[in-house]
Amino acid sequence: MPKRGPDDEEKPKKLSTYSLKLDDAQMDKLRGILSDRGWESFDVAYARYAFKGRDCNVTAYESGKLVVAGKGTEEFVTMTLEPEITMAPKLGYDEVLHPEWFELHAGLDESGKGDLFGPVIAATVIADRTAIEGWIKAGVKDSKKIAESQIIKLDKMIRETHGVAVATCFCGMAKYNELMGRPYANLNRLLAWQHATALVQALGRKKAPRGLLDQFSKQPLVQRELAKMGVKDFDLQMRTKAEEDPVVAAASVVARAEFVRQMANLSKAFGGPLQKGAGPLAKAQASQIIERFGARSLGTFAKLHFRTSYEVVAAAGKLDELPLPEPKEKVEWGG
Repeated sequence: MPKRGPDDEEKPKKLSTYSLKLDDAQMDKLRGILSDRGWESFDVAYARYAFKGRDCNVTAYESGKLVVAGKGTEEFVTMTLEPEITMAPKLGYDEVLHPEWFELHAGLDESGKGDLFGPVIAATVIADRTAIEGWIKAGVKDSKKIAESQIIKLDKMIRETHGVAVATCFCGMAKYNELMGRPYANLNRLLAWQHATALVQALGRKKAPRGLLDQFSKQPLVQRELAKMGVKDFDLQMRTKAEEDPVVAAASVVARAEFVRQMANLSKAFGGPLQKGAGPLAKAQASQIIERFGARSLGTFAKLHFRTSYEVVAAAGKLDELPLPEPKEKVEWGG
């Protein structure tokens, strides 16, 4: 067998535990697999059987619960259980890979940032293991992967979960456009204030030691706002794809549901369903708003700092009625 070079050395594996429920047929099949592989059996109280492997132990209890523990747990799950055993609902697979998901913490996310119409919604959800396990089973995940009709149902479930804190923060369109129309206004700084405000409200209802936020800026903008608000002993982490965390996913559902509700109100005022996003259809509706209600009414529905808003007002010849600043030219960076 060839020797490992210094660059081939494996990192030490972490100890982890995995548990799930198996029926009698699955238990018997797994016993046969482990026996055929020459695993050493040993006695455990109240267990049907137990086997020792090179990097993990497998224990099957009379209740039907299977426990895999050791440094090689993840490899055993992916290489043996998943391909060999048709498994019943899992109880702990996610916890093997992401134990931090099931700890008490806050999840933060937003919705509406890239939409021409409607406000930007920031949401915070604080939850612990019991709520998180229930949400995973109910199908809570990143709101971008869920149908709008299901978003509203999941939002209701999340808000009604016992022991959970939920808070949102957003500005009405008039206030939003006033804030973003000020000199040196910056959407990320406004969003940071919204996130901090929602988080502080949620922490007032349920304490948590830490939180996770999908990274929307390289600067620690939310942390700065939290410091201004006097928040101490709270660790807010940021990373991309944070919606993989079920509590952040719950926050994304709450934020999107509130955005959907606000868009429904605006659509009613417009007289028809307003388009989400900022594409050609949304741009055409912005032109219709100016035709129906006048240029100044655009700010009731749309984000006026968007380039699209300027283009629509300019095309209508209404910059004297709604004097929007001309957007800066987009800069194309060379590779």
